[in-house]
Amino acid sequence: MTKGQALASVVLVHFAINVAHGRAHVGAEVPLSLLGMLFVYIVILAAPLAGLGVWRWRPRLGGWIVAASMGGALVFGLINHFLIDGSDHVAHVAADWRLLFGITAMLLVVCELAGTVIGVWAARESIPTWRPASASK
Repeated sequence: MTKGQALASVVLVHFAINVAHGRAHVGAEVPLSLLGMLFVYIVILAAPLAGLGVWRWRPRLGGWIVAASMGGALVFGLINHFLIDGSDHVAHVAADWRLLFGITAMLLVVCELAGTVIGVWAARESIPTWRPASASK
């Protein structure tokens, strides 16, 4: 699998999991604040897709955008789904939606961790290697 294929795979899988997780949010009536909603739409949903688009012309920049947005999404999800004891915590979601909510929250952790690593790998592998001039010249 190439860097581009890995990056595209993780971004698209992340988007699909987020669609399912968003459905669980709506079904369980778990609201987000305005700032939370803006973070979700800009950093979690749009930025990885934008990074993937940028990858075609500027691989380093695209990789870093994916890495940063996935890292931000990972921290946001860990804090809101597993640490803060609020309505967005997996243990406090309505019983009918708890299984889907919990599974998608865990899948997001795994995917966002993978996305962060793949984004960094893709960005770093795209950096040209500097080699000093040979001493024999």
